[in-house]
Amino acid sequence: MKQKSIIMLTAALALILSATVALAQPWQGWRGSGGWGPGTQYNRMYNPATVETISGTVTDIQAVVPYKGMYSGVQIILKTEKETIPVHLGPSWYIERLDVKIAKGDAIEVKGSRISFAGKPALLAAELKKDDQTLVLRDANGIPAWAGWRR
Repeated sequence: MKQKSIIMLTAALALILSATVALAQPWQGWRGSGGWGPGTQYNRMYNPATVETISGTVTDIQAVVPYKGMYSGVQIILKTEKETIPVHLGPSWYIERLDVKIAKGDAIEVKGSRISFAGKPALLAAELKKDDQTLVLRDANGIPAWAGWRR
């Protein structure tokens, strides 16, 4: 019986020591933002000098991968009185978890930076208004809301 207790105690001690070593290592999970972080090539396109506000109707909601290697994002196609323009909202992993849901046919107002993307005009959304709901996606400098803890 005593020998069994010593073996159990030794096994428990080994388990505790291995857990201590594992926990002492820097955590490597949730690394990066899939290319959607504030300092990335994509987000550097946001220019506060080109910010404008447009209103229209959502005609489509699409997945978009702006650059090779980035995680998927969400863009809407917005039909205004003057044009039909893609509006990039942000990474799918962020947009899909928000309380404000956008659907085809919604009348919305979008504030964002007008850019040229793949040779065509597009808008990087900073703020989206639907009915009485406002969705803030970026601050005045273009820092994404999904990068909040890194500011």
